[in-house]
Amino acid sequence: MNLAEQMTALQTILFKEFRRFLRIWVQTIVPPVITMSLYFVIFGNLIGSQIGDIHGFRYIQFIVPGLIMMSVITNSYINVCSSFFSTKFQKSVEELLVSPTPDYMIVLGYSLGGVGRGIIVGAVVFGVALFFTELSVYHFGYLLVFSFLTSSLFSLTGLINGICAKKFDDISIIPTFVLTPLTYLGGVFYSTDQLSPFWQGLSRLNPILYMVNGFRYGFLGVSDVDPLLSAVVLAVFILLFFLISLRLLQKGIGLRS
Repeated sequence: MNLAEQMTALQTILFKEFRRFLRIWVQTIVPPVITMSLYFVIFGNLIGSQIGDIHGFRYIQFIVPGLIMMSVITNSYINVCSSFFSTKFQKSVEELLVSPTPDYMIVLGYSLGGVGRGIIVGAVVFGVALFFTELSVYHFGYLLVFSFLTSSLFSLTGLINGICAKKFDDISIIPTFVLTPLTYLGGVFYSTDQLSPFWQGLSRLNPILYMVNGFRYGFLGVSDVDPLLSAVVLAVFILLFFLISLRLLQKGIGLRS
């Protein structure tokens, strides 16, 4: 395929992915917004009123960036994972594999679809957060960079899970036993400065810590880790997961069985 044909294939995959989650927006966009609203009410207003300022900001202002990032992570991941597994389950993935579409375009198309849903949901959650507290943007560029990098990483993670999953139950394993614990321990609800040196060091092994703090820096201008280091860590993981996804497609692991 020449470049123009490859771009047509990419646009087709993207159109399918966007149309899929926007068509059922009541199931894909509304639930995370309701969930985050409950977090704003319970953790932000009720519990937050009993907690002092963190880094000079009210508690609800401090946790809002982390909650937005939580919604981006969850939705970008589940969008690609469920979509690709459904394609496998319906056997339509075989048509995609026998087509002349390059494997890297398939990976790129599905991952960008997850990026789209993650960023859209994150933007809606941000709009809802404005009803609960005042928010200002310290550096808009960091918000864009970390939104894109984070959603890209978890879209690729979802694709790997979708490729390897053998049944629908396998889709929920990583969100339940990996993403949820890492997210809650990733500095969404607290600053690592409040932890002992041992737990601070252990927290730095959690990749979500870098995403949350990089995104928080874009809003508040404060971060527990260097934002540039966070961006580099994310870029390395994205490259690694892209190569893994590409290799799985090329080998047909979980696809040709």
